[in-house]
Amino acid sequence: MKFIPVLSFPVAKKLGHSVGEFVKSADLQAETMAWIARNAPVDVVLGPMDLSIEAEAFGAMVRFGDDDVPAVMGQLVAEEDDVAALAVPPPTTGRCTMAAEAIAKVKAMNVGKPVFGGMIGPFSLAGRLADVNEMMFLLMDEPETVHALLEKTTAFLSAYGAALKAAGADGLFMAEPLAGVISPAALEEFSAPYVKRIREALQSVDFPLVYHNCGGNVTKAAEAIFAQGTAGCHFGNAIDLASMLEKAPAETLVMGNVDPVAMLAQGSPDGIKAAVASLVERCGAYPNFVLSSGCDIPATTPWENLEAFFAAAGDMQ
Repeated sequence: MKFIPVLSFPVAKKLGHSVGEFVKSADLQAETMAWIARNAPVDVVLGPMDLSIEAEAFGAMVRFGDDDVPAVMGQLVAEEDDVAALAVPPPTTGRCTMAAEAIAKVKAMNVGKPVFGGMIGPFSLAGRLADVNEMMFLLMDEPETVHALLEKTTAFLSAYGAALKAAGADGLFMAEPLAGVISPAALEEFSAPYVKRIREALQSVDFPLVYHNCGGNVTKAAEAIFAQGTAGCHFGNAIDLASMLEKAPAETLVMGNVDPVAMLAQGSPDGIKAAVASLVERCGAYPNFVLSSGCDIPATTPWENLEAFFAAAGDMQ
């Protein structure tokens, strides 16, 4: 059984780095990914799940904190004219270059395990540029404006993903959580076609794309999500993973989904072991099941809890 948790932030903290420092430094990110490869029982090392880099490249303001992941602030585009005027930045803008440098640095260390880059999905990026709440109104009132914005986020992400691939990434982990809170019909119109285009541009036999979604409507949209054709799908803890495995193509890896907050960050070692055992009991019979956290694990997670997670994963091998 494979084990691919989202570990960057708590490991960075263990190594003495605040989240605010970590998300701005290629050296610290490479150091952290190398530590994970060499010391954690993972099959793949995932890069940081920082969903602010791409919006910042477009010009959005970002708030940084010591223990919290960066947060996009304000609204960059509000109407059709704003979208029309919005320039698609090159994938070397801002911290995009840093993320690529981190991949190149850790690959140069020959850590012995695949290293995946991370990026946001097209609809989730559009939501950060237009404001998540306002996006819900735009979907109903100005769908053509949303599609115009998605054309630009898709073009950028295709180029950014190619830059991470060129830097040496062995695959990509793409987070599209905002698509999980809209209706299945809206996901099929405003997210899935654009995810598929990015997959077609980037994925190959030796370069897999993993799609992440943690929204509550995911199970209802399973058919559209799996039709996107990504090599793997990673689902949050709000989702019945066994139900998704039932619907998944046999060749699609389905990853998840121990609760990263209530269980890993706030639970007990014994509770974590029980949660892993329960998940494996329900999902372990599927050969395409991959044990993981439901999302990125908070930086403040007690290390003894992560050790319990690692031990439980080892017990299930």
